Amino acid sequence: MPDTETQLAPEAVHRRVDEVRERIGRACERAGRSADEITIVGVSKTFPMQAIVSGVAAGLTHFGENRARALRDRVEERPGRWKGGDVCWHMIGHLQTNKAKFVARHADRFEALDSPRLAEELNKRAAKNDRVLPCFVQVNISGADQKYGLPPEELHDFLDACAKHENLHIDGLMGMASFVDDSETVRSEFARLRTLAETYTGDPANVSLEELSMGMSNDFEVAIEEGSTVVRIGSAIFGPRS
Repeated sequence: MPDTETQLAPEAVHRRVDEVRERIGRACERAGRSADEITIVGVSKTFPMQAIVSGVAAGLTHFGENRARALRDRVEERPGRWKGGDVCWHMIGHLQTNKAKFVARHADRFEALDSPRLAEELNKRAAKNDRVLPCFVQVNISGADQKYGLPPEELHDFLDACAKHENLHIDGLMGMASFVDDSETVRSEFARLRTLAETYTGDPANVSLEELSMGMSNDFEVAIEEGSTVVRIGSAIFGPRS
C-alpha cells in the first residue's frame, strides 16, 4: 500500500479523478444523460489538506467532511464559496444539534438534515449568520436501524414543515443504499429516493428538490442510472484510508 504522500500526489489523484469521470460518462450514456448533470463531491474526511490541493488541481471544486469541527478547521484554512473562496464545502455526516453552529457558520451545503429539532436549530443559527443554508434532507432508504435519516413515509410531511424555516433552503434529498453486492437491491433503494422526490406535491418557496445526492465509490454508477445528480466519492479518488 502506498504511503499517504504518494497516494495523494497530484498526478495520482488526477489519474483517479479521470477514471471516475470516465465511469460517470459511461453510466450517463447508459441512462441517456449528460455527464454535465453530475457533481462530484470528493470525500476528503480524515485525509490531510494535500487531498484538497490535489483534488483542486484535478478539477474538483466540491469536498465533503463528516465532522463539524473538522469542517470548521478546513474552511479556516481554505474558505468555501460562502466565504468568498474557490471550493464548496459539504457537511455530509450526521450532525448533533449542539454542533449546528459550526455548520451554519462554515458549510456551503449540509447534506444530512434529518429531524425537526435539527432543522429548527440550523434555521436559528443560519439567521444569526445572516444567510440561507442550502440543505439536503437525508432519507433512510435502506431501512437499516443503524442508518441515520428520516423514514421515507415521514419525508413529505417533514418537507412541508421545513417551509416555515426562512433561513434554510431544501435543494434535494440524500440517501445511502445498503452496502451489499446485490445491485438490484441497491438500484431499488436509489429508485425509491427518486420516486420520493418526484411524488412530492408541496410547493413551498424554499423546497426545490432539484438534486439527488446518492452514490459513493462502491455504487455511484447505479446511482447515476437511477437519477443521482451528486455523487460522494472518497476512496476511488483519494485511495484507501489508513
